[in-house]
Amino acid sequence: MRFLLALGALPLLAQIDQPTDVTAWLNAQAQDLLRQRRATVAAIQTPAQARERQAWVRAKLLDLLTGLPDYKGPLNSRTTGVVQQPGYRIEKVIFESLPKFPITGNLYLPQAAGRHPAILFSMGHWNEGKPVAQLLAGNLALQGFVVLVYDPIGQGERLQGFDPVTRVARAGGSVEQHFMAGAAAILAGDNFARYMIHDSMRAIDHLQSRPEVDPEKIGATGCSGGGTQTSFVAAIDPRVKVAAPACYMQSFEVLFPGDIGDSEQSWPGFIGAGLDQKDFVEVFAPKPWLIASTEGDFFKPAGAQAVFEEAKRVYKLLDAEAQVSWAVGPGPHGTPLEVRQAIYGWFGRWLLANPAPKPEVAVKVLPDHELWATKTGQVSTDLGARDVTEIIRERWESRAKTSERPKPITTPTTPPRMRSMREATEEGLRVKYQLLESEAGMWVATRLIEPSEPSTKAVLMLEPAPLAMTLARQGYRVLTLRPRGVGPGVPDWIRNGGDFYPNTRAWFINPARPMAEQRAYDVRRAVDYLASFGVTDLRASASGVPGYWLLRAAADDLRLKRIWLDRTPATYCQVIGTAVHRDLHEATAPGACLKADWATLRDARTLWSDPTDWLRQVQGGLPGFAYRHFEQGDGDLLKRFLE
Repeated sequence: MRFLLALGALPLLAQIDQPTDVTAWLNAQAQDLLRQRRATVAAIQTPAQARERQAWVRAKLLDLLTGLPDYKGPLNSRTTGVVQQPGYRIEKVIFESLPKFPITGNLYLPQAAGRHPAILFSMGHWNEGKPVAQLLAGNLALQGFVVLVYDPIGQGERLQGFDPVTRVARAGGSVEQHFMAGAAAILAGDNFARYMIHDSMRAIDHLQSRPEVDPEKIGATGCSGGGTQTSFVAAIDPRVKVAAPACYMQSFEVLFPGDIGDSEQSWPGFIGAGLDQKDFVEVFAPKPWLIASTEGDFFKPAGAQAVFEEAKRVYKLLDAEAQVSWAVGPGPHGTPLEVRQAIYGWFGRWLLANPAPKPEVAVKVLPDHELWATKTGQVSTDLGARDVTEIIRERWESRAKTSERPKPITTPTTPPRMRSMREATEEGLRVKYQLLESEAGMWVATRLIEPSEPSTKAVLMLEPAPLAMTLARQGYRVLTLRPRGVGPGVPDWIRNGGDFYPNTRAWFINPARPMAEQRAYDVRRAVDYLASFGVTDLRASASGVPGYWLLRAAADDLRLKRIWLDRTPATYCQVIGTAVHRDLHEATAPGACLKADWATLRDARTLWSDPTDWLRQVQGGLPGFAYRHFEQGDGDLLKRFLE
């Protein structure tokens, strides 16, 4: 009978000829959660039930944000210059979001006297910041709106980690700056989005402080990352009365396996909590919301349609079906004329009672420097502004911490299933290329190198493993492991952020099981496999950030007699507060630094050589670490590892 069962399993195993696609594996989990959410919303049949869910969603959003900054101090607003344009003027303004954390903006003011409805214009991830908005903002001003366009964190005059010599941010472009702050915030149990949203809310404070603004008529718009900020602030701040986010709105039913957003767009636990982007619209109901899309966007129209169709049902329940709409324009990611006209019409209809929007006209577009609110074009050099990473660190230092160690990574007691791919003789040794099933449906790549004689000694090495053959020739059975999702695929525009996509998708689903924890689990399963050979001497090694996966796995697995970490960052939590780092997403676990620092998990079994900082630079002179001297090879360290 066992033989027949084994034969029955062969067709399934025969289909497994490569490591599991982690995106597809996580997507299956996400879609299951999203189906459950969809069923929950479909069960809403009355206005009272709809309002009950709205209250729940608002509370859940604030919980995932870890709250909002409670600072209500003075704005310290000032105007530093005026540019007169035909039919309107642009004031260069500065106001404070938090102490020593100023926001630079351009305020577009209609020529006509009196109070006007106002539009908060949030910018997408264009490095130039606010000057990009001139065409749309100018036309809105000509149609009778006050428009505040402001620089987001990491853009325009608010570059983070700004180098005054090269006049660029040391981290790179706007998205990279968000990654730097985002990964550190997540480690600190924080959410970078809370600071972006707080900026938007302080911008509304500034609008309402202006005598030219009707404080009861505030709208919000923006494209791409600006569409994100529009969606967030509209859902959270009741002062926003009309919303028109462009080139952002998507259901994760379509978006999850695609181009998910950067740090402020990717909240740990969002999908696992039972939420989707649809909820931003539905929590806003019955106030007017326009979804604006383009046919060729990577935020696909199919995802926007899913948002629109479900939101339309909720609006209908609240007797406001006409107050949600969807406009689709031609072309790629952006706001073509058709979308811009839809935005003008939407705000005109709901804030000016104007059913017939005026057609767009050409406006004079100025170079960036003519719109600077500071003299030098940067708040850090002109105003001594803090970086957001300093603010994140201050909050982390003020929060209560525990010495609690991470919970043990428990694995099944039985060895994992293995799938043989091919065998070869390499350098006179037998090598088996195999897939290891770490958990149901998750197959990871391994390479087993057999010594020439039977051995009870084994070494697990996380790839790359340049010393694998050396150890096998010394009589060790060597298993090299490439944990789940490791490999090429990080796009060029995330040069320093590290392995962002799999890590982000993992914490969308379950922040208690981030990718770093899952890869540590793969390490434990590889240990289970080697232990099945009856080895009595089992060791493991890793280089770089993967050393943290090994350290995490070894903390509760005493079968590992010795572990060797090489060029692994010496500290884990001290990276919080630094404006520039590398590869941090690969080791990020949400809230990990509110507990025991993972670096403290090392013990007497740990050999840690050439420890680095989070820029991959060796940190010399640290006690308890081993160091190579100039041009020294691995021989002495290998000897210590095998002692």
